[in-house]
Amino acid sequence: MSSAAKQPASNRTRKNAVLEQPEPVRKSNLRSSSHIEFITLQWQHEHSELDLSNFLLAIYMMRIGTLVEQAFDKMCQGLCGISGSDMRVLLALRRGGHPYAKRPTDLYRALLVTSGAITKKIDRLASLGMVERQPDPSHGGGFIVHLTKKGLDIVEKAIVKLAEESSIAPAMAHFSEAERAAGNAFCLRTLALMEELVLPGLEEPDDTSSKPRIKGTRRK
Repeated sequence: MSSAAKQPASNRTRKNAVLEQPEPVRKSNLRSSSHIEFITLQWQHEHSELDLSNFLLAIYMMRIGTLVEQAFDKMCQGLCGISGSDMRVLLALRRGGHPYAKRPTDLYRALLVTSGAITKKIDRLASLGMVERQPDPSHGGGFIVHLTKKGLDIVEKAIVKLAEESSIAPAMAHFSEAERAAGNAFCLRTLALMEELVLPGLEEPDDTSSKPRIKGTRRK
């Protein structure tokens, strides 16, 4: 008779129950293939009672955006000595086609920045000879931002480099064509809905100077 058969049934049952119990998760096992997965596990552990799917998805998108932005900024600095945020102004002017011009209002709405921020960007790019201001015939006192020959040459080089050496290319090589198409469709639909449902509440008014001032108040 085997030793297992000699043991009382109750002892064998308790022993099997112990063997079948999963090992407790150690901190060293929490780290997965990326830091963001580690963050996900931490939040799920801290608030397991909540549905954090939308919150976590927003974190994923922000982290991807941060990585892409840092790589883009490094590329722009090396290519022509300007920041990635300033290069986006040149790209916005270029993608509209000839004559490569937009109003400041169109630029700050397209780039999701404030009017003050777009003014500073235009000033910097104009000082470098990459854009120039020209009078807006449809708006008295207004102006239109145009790409210069220098700005056009720079943005064309940037477009070629982005196409050939995109920062997301190494990651995308691990996905199938169908997966990439599905990812693009998801992003486009999400952005369209966000711009419809969220963006209106974030946009600044065209003319903030028209806000009425409260009379009879003094700074203390």
